[in-house]
Formats: sequence, structure tokens, C-alpha cells
Amino acid sequence: MPKNFIVHTKDEIEGIRKAGEAAAYARKQIAMFIRPGITTKQIDEYAEVIIASTGGTSAFHLYRDFPGQICISVNEEVIHGIGGAREIVAGDIVSIDVGVNLNGFIGDNAETVKTGPVNDKIEGLLLQTENALYAGIKRAVRGNYVRDISIAIENVAKRNKIGVVRGYVGHGCGCELHEPPEVPNFKSAKGPMLRPGMVLAIEPMFNRGTYKTVTEADGWTVRTKDFKMSAHFEHTVLITDGEPEILTI
Repeated sequence: MPKNFIVHTKDEIEGIRKAGEAAAYARKQIAMFIRPGITTKQIDEYAEVIIASTGGTSAFHLYRDFPGQICISVNEEVIHGIGGAREIVAGDIVSIDVGVNLNGFIGDNAETVKTGPVNDKIEGLLLQTENALYAGIKRAVRGNYVRDISIAIENVAKRNKIGVVRGYVGHGCGCELHEPPEVPNFKSAKGPMLRPGMVLAIEPMFNRGTYKTVTEADGWTVRTKDFKMSAHFEHTVLITDGEPEILTI
């Protein structure tokens, strides 16, 4: 029976740590590039240049045939958006999911960027999705279970009456983009106990309305069923003997 978690070696952790730093740098640079008037294709092209400048390559490009360098999801799009002709307009929110492969190790992170003033409901959605990320990370400690992370994330959504995406979840990460275990953003199976050396990509995806999603005709882009806004924040996190270490900060 396959193991439902991976504990990485010291050498692997050092490689993952460097990949996380590269992914964080790329995410920050791409976020600063996003502005009204550019297309999502231009964002993706810029991402390719920035990722290359780290010495790494996109962890997403051609993964299961994904055509983009990063995932770029606008407004009602939740995840897996592909760069194209869509032009960013003031007031859009743009979720960027950035993965970097550096020397065979993976860093994975995401954030949702404002391109101008947004209303209080959308401001709250962004704030609480990011709050949920850090609430989950706080529970990513030795001796807890994956479900402890999931409950902490879901509790933020419940308190704020926000929809939690259920069809897509966080995951182990490090030597491969997706490793066991899955890390849901809602209460589910207990999952494995957290042990030092485990690396998790924790990534709440919250919707302003329903949790339900639809996959667009391109076979990749996932949007909210009710076309209401969605936000996505993610960090790659190392379980240690003490406090969790965010590798993509």
C-alpha cells in the first residue's frame, strides 16, 4: 500500500527551500507587473522571463499538458486560468499561482492581486482568504493531523460566510509538484500525522458565493458556478520540530 505522506531528507529540504525562495521571488515580481491594460498572455510571458531569471523553470508548463507558465485566474476564475487575450481592467482581481522547478525541487505559491479599488465584500474576501492561509499554517505543527489544518481554514470561511472550494485542495510538494497527502480546505478525513520533514502546499480557495465550480471549455480554467469572485492564496510550508517554516515567504 503506498505511503500517504513523504518525509524529505535534509538535502531535499535544502533544495526545496531554494526552490521556494525562487518561487516567492517570481510571484512577487509578477504581482507587481499586473496592471490594467495588459493581457493575461503578457503576464504569462513576463512570468516565463522572471522564472528563468531565478535559474529555474516553470513547474506548471506542460505538467499534464498545461500550456501556460503560471496559472492566471481573473475575478470569477478560481484556478488554472491560461494566459490569453483577456485584458485586465481596473478593479479586477487576479489570482496568480506560481510554481518553480529549481534543480529538480519545487516551490509553489499563489496570491490574489487587486488592480484598483474594490468594494468591501471583495476586500473582505481577499483578507479572509489570506487570513485562512495563515490560520492553516499555524496548525501545521508536529503531532497535529492534516485535518487540523483543514478545520482551521474552514473555520475562517464559516465565520465570514464565504464559500470554500471543495473540488480542489492543497497537497504535499517538494520533489514533485503534487505529492501526498492532500490538504483539503474543509473538514474531511483525519489524514496523516504531521512529522518534521513533511512539506505541504497549503492553499485556501474561497468564493464570494457558492463553493460550486465549473470547468470552462478549454479544459483547464475553473470558475465559480455563480460567476461571483474567487480568491486564492498559497504557501509551501515545512513541518519542523518547532514552528512551521514558510518556504515561499
